[in-house]
Amino acid sequence: MIIDFNKIKEEVIMNFKGGEGELDTRNFVDENNKIMLSSLKPGASSGYHVHEANCEIVYIISGGGYFKYDDTTERIKAGQVHYCPKGHGHSMINDGKEDLVYFAIVPELR
Repeated sequence: MIIDFNKIKEEVIMNFKGGEGELDTRNFVDENNKIMLSSLKPGASSGYHVHEANCEIVYIISGGGYFKYDDTTERIKAGQVHYCPKGHGHSMINDGKEDLVYFAIVPELR
């Protein structure tokens, strides 16, 4: 199966999960996974949230910033992957001057 993000309508979300600013995202969702191509604008963040029933894998395509992961802060840049296992929490912050573009997968664990 090919997922063509160019054919998926972009959604603009303000203050994602209680964060700040704008997140632009194109999402493919089925019963097994949520697959996202997203862009977090400069100065924007996703709110801190815990993955109670699933995990999340985030590959940074361009830009950079940092994650608040549990009780730590971790810098991230293009080419790196952030992994948030089930039962852990995180928030992504774009403190740069360009969009933080990323590809993320949230498997629906059973």
